[in-house]
Amino acid sequence: MAAVGSGGSPAAAGPGAVSAGALEPGTASAAHRRLKYISLAVLVVQNASLILSIRYARTLPGDRFFATTAVVMAEVLKGLTCLLLLFAQKRGNVKHLVLFLHEAVLVQYVDTLKLAVPSLIYTLQNNLQYVAISNLPAATFQVTYQLKILTTALFSVLMLNRSLSRLQWASLLLLFTGVAIVQAQQAGGGGPRPLDQNPGAGLAAVVASCLSSGFAGVYFEKILKGSSGSVWLRNLQLGLFGTALGLVGLWWAEGTAVARRGFFFGYTPAVWGVVLNQAFGGLLVAVVVKYADNILKGFATSLSIVLSTVASIRLFGFHVDPLFALGAGLVIGAVYLYSLPRGAAKAIASTSASASGPCTHQQPPGQPPPPQLSSHRGDLSTEPFLPKLLTKVKGS
Repeated sequence: MAAVGSGGSPAAAGPGAVSAGALEPGTASAAHRRLKYISLAVLVVQNASLILSIRYARTLPGDRFFATTAVVMAEVLKGLTCLLLLFAQKRGNVKHLVLFLHEAVLVQYVDTLKLAVPSLIYTLQNNLQYVAISNLPAATFQVTYQLKILTTALFSVLMLNRSLSRLQWASLLLLFTGVAIVQAQQAGGGGPRPLDQNPGAGLAAVVASCLSSGFAGVYFEKILKGSSGSVWLRNLQLGLFGTALGLVGLWWAEGTAVARRGFFFGYTPAVWGVVLNQAFGGLLVAVVVKYADNILKGFATSLSIVLSTVASIRLFGFHVDPLFALGAGLVIGAVYLYSLPRGAAKAIASTSASASGPCTHQQPPGQPPPPQLSSHRGDLSTEPFLPKLLTKVKGS
């Protein structure tokens, strides 16, 4: 299938892949390191900039745009971009593109309809994120939103029968503790807040968004495991449902106001920046994420939290007190521990056991070996604010 072959796999690269494989080991490893660093930079910048840009656009004085219209516009632009990419994969042949879409979308309608449920949840999630970021400081949202790692792990255990190591369970407990501390700091009045913001509503929205993110990601993986289809085809199908469902949500929540004031009411360059970031930033991450291992993803999440906090201090006058620093530190540590591969997790467990007993590298007698991780353990690693696109990569 042409669309699958263009996904970037070495086997599909043709004769050029053979010559690339003939590169000297040092050159190949250097190129791989560069790709990893580039993917790290893209993940950090996209994760932090999207949250900061939404917070900035939602707190500007003047007319406030309708969040539901921004969600619809992001889906439209994302779908059109994927359509153009599929058109390019068909070498500009309109007839081949139409036949391909007819086969993939209409003939295989069962696979297409399977995407309706996750698309509905993702559309709800995107709207909830606007509510959450509008009512919580960007740094607080960034930390609290890491609860989606916990919800994804729990749904994976319940729906996919996966097993987690003791280190992973401990990191999830640490994650929950860190988020609870940050929310306690927020409830205790961590600095002045605008009168039109409701931290309770923001917390409820981010928790609901984390639950929907975890369920949708695992459900998406479950129903599409083993199915064919490129990343761009799946994004296009989700975009079609997302646009339709987003318009329904717009009509239900803000239809009268949008009809009276206009679809693009309150749109400024900052708002367009948010829409473009949501539409194209996520697609860019979908391309580079294959070069990032779990440790790099965890490191990118940690750097995003730090970057969001520093930027919030400069842009929004956010105040970092010891309680917030403690909670954020626990969350960063939990994300890193959760992202460790199996070998590193065993090494940490062995080191901890050795440090607590005699100076030996042997496992204490009678202690059961650590549980084996699922072969799909890497699927549980999620990126802040972008579960939708990253999950689609897994399902492709």
